[in-house]
Formats: sequence, C-alpha cells, structure tokens
Amino acid sequence: MTKPTATLLISCPDRKGLVALLANFIASHNGNIIHADHHTDFTAGLFLSRLEWQLDGFELKTEEITPAFSEIAKDLQANWQLHFSHKIRRIALWVSRQDHCLLDLIWRQRAKEIMGEIPLIISNHENLKPIAAQYGIDFEYIPITKDNKAIQEAQQLELLNKYNIDLVVLAKYMQILSQDFMIKFPNVINIHHSFLPAFVGANPYERAYERGVKIIGATAHYVTPDLDAGPIIEQDVVRVSHRDEVSDLVRKGKDLERVVLARAVRYHLQDRVLVYGNRTVVFA
Repeated sequence: MTKPTATLLISCPDRKGLVALLANFIASHNGNIIHADHHTDFTAGLFLSRLEWQLDGFELKTEEITPAFSEIAKDLQANWQLHFSHKIRRIALWVSRQDHCLLDLIWRQRAKEIMGEIPLIISNHENLKPIAAQYGIDFEYIPITKDNKAIQEAQQLELLNKYNIDLVVLAKYMQILSQDFMIKFPNVINIHHSFLPAFVGANPYERAYERGVKIIGATAHYVTPDLDAGPIIEQDVVRVSHRDEVSDLVRKGKDLERVVLARAVRYHLQDRVLVYGNRTVVFA
C-alpha cells in the first residue's frame, strides 16, 4: 500500500526564498518531500505551491502540523490548506435523468481510479434509482420547484451533514444551486456540456450546431452563485464537422463530459487544485 502523505496547498504574495522556506519547514521535522510543484502568477503577484511529503518518520503528529505551520503562514500572509492521503473523502453524486456521468464515476470509483467513497446519490427525479440500488448506494429523491427550492435545499444540506459528505459532484444535475446553499456548502464540482465561457446555460449543443462550430467541448468547474462561471478545473474538446447533426454533437459531448468530470474529481481528491480569485492552478 502507498505510504501516507501530507499535502500542503498554499498561495501568498511572491517574494524571494519561499521555496526554501517551505522545504525547510518540512526538512526541519525530518520530512521527505516526494512531490513539489510551484508557480508564480506575476500579474497577480502571487506564489502558488503544492508540496507533498511522507508522514513516515515525520516528527510532527498530524494534529500538530497545522499549529506548527500557522505562524509561518501568518508571516507570509498566506491562504493555505493541509490534506492527508489517508483521509478518504466522501462524495455525494447529484443527478437528474442522464446516467452517463453517474455510471462513469461509480465505475471509476469501484476500479480505484477515484480514491473516495460514494455513499449517497441525490436526484430531483426517480429515473436513476435502480442504478443506486444496483451498486448499493443510498438514493434520495428530492424534487425541486421554484416554490419549494429553499425547503428542499435545507433537506439536501441535512443529508450532506448526515452522511458526512466532503464533496458534491453535479453529475448532470439540471438545477441551479442557490447562493445560500453555496455559502453553507461550497465544495461542489459541476460538469457543463460546453467549452466555457462559450454557450453558458441550457441547450449548448443546439446553439453550437446553429453557430456551425468546428469543435465542441466540456468543462468541469467549481460551482459559484454565478451560472457556469466558477473556477475552471478541466476542459477538453473534440472536432465536429458539417456532417454532424445535433444528435452527433450530443453523443460526442457525452464522451467528453465523462472524461473531463472524472479528471476534475480526481484532481480535487488528490489535492492538486489551488483556487485563487476565479482561477485555478492544477498541479497535474
């Protein structure tokens, strides 16, 4: 089995000596760094870094690392996160009627391509309940209308708390989450069937067909209160031609959606995504 590791994600105002400072913190406690990735956004004046080190032989206990690093982070004016590989994240998959992303994520999780648990599926339709039963995953049917949205979102939040969910993945969940929900649970990834920022919102394939595009794409992003405008994690494209009908665009798009969403979820669970402003650095 892979030895347990700690991963530090950090962004702070750029200055000389930051790489040495961070590496020295780990080395001074007998840590062995196995991955180190750094990036400087010169426009924003920010240094961004991902450091992963082995916990075997590290002289600080896991609960001691945060207080030990806090003073350094304060001096750096840093935003930072600390994650441990042995903590398995719990994922809730939210769906409507389409099953391609749902099945793909379940299969990948079962094959251990995605290191997380999937104890819960939430849907505003009952169509995909048999899939949940087939794989032994709890299924909650929560229909949403404009009149009951606040009440139903409160129920969704209760379920996320009950199941100790760390991440929500909107695997073709065709509803917009409210700002109040996002404040209370911000860790949400969505798959959009378009190469954002093009064709935001509904029916992108129809609009792409009408525009005569030569490529179509898919975008996985973190959800924010602004529709399809959150920080982008992963994107991909495929070529289309004048011979393709809307149905062909949809078929090709579904293939992209599966792969792009899976990559984004994997990057998130491996603590490879660092968000700053409305942008991301993905240390893939």
